[in-house]
Amino acid sequence: MKLYYAPRTCAVAVWIALDWLGADFEVEKVVLGSDEYRKINPAGAVPAFDSGDGQIKTQAGAILTYLAEKYPDKDLGPDDSLEDRFLFNEWVSFICSDYHPTFGALFGPGNYTASSDEKDIENVKKAAYKEIDKAATLLDKKLEGKTHVYKDKKTVLDPYVYILSRWLKSTPKSWEDYPNLKIFMETMENDENIQRIISESLK
Repeated sequence: MKLYYAPRTCAVAVWIALDWLGADFEVEKVVLGSDEYRKINPAGAVPAFDSGDGQIKTQAGAILTYLAEKYPDKDLGPDDSLEDRFLFNEWVSFICSDYHPTFGALFGPGNYTASSDEKDIENVKKAAYKEIDKAATLLDKKLEGKTHVYKDKKTVLDPYVYILSRWLKSTPKSWEDYPNLKIFMETMENDENIQRIISESLK
């Protein structure tokens, strides 16, 4: 199996999950949007995951859910009941639809305006800060009393929230400014395997 990634992206969350699952895999660093990489993933985005079945899998949330189901003995996915699976999928949807997209205007403000004026670009970033804060505040509330995302249980969703929340350092409010998120992030920061992967992914 092979994971295609770029540093500081959500693909690193998949790398962490694969490590937690004890999977046999390799990683390959790619250049986002390059012609060469588009031959693997036409969207030019990461992650892309080759599970060995001849089909390249994309989208972090879908890959993480797939991996949790592929390795059920590791118990890094939802519990068995319908309500438990719904709660897990609700978290996936929140992360993918409400949290992750808010960072788009921060890292690519030019994509959100037809203007090239510096002030307009800066205003896009300011608007992004507000949306990011709203999503992070909701995330913080959802994490109250927990050190893990889903039911206070270690799952493949933890690395996804962790990697995205590291991006808060690029906004006026760091993850340290959200009390419940801070506890979660410090739990992840104390995981030696996570820090090893973060270091390796930056090489």
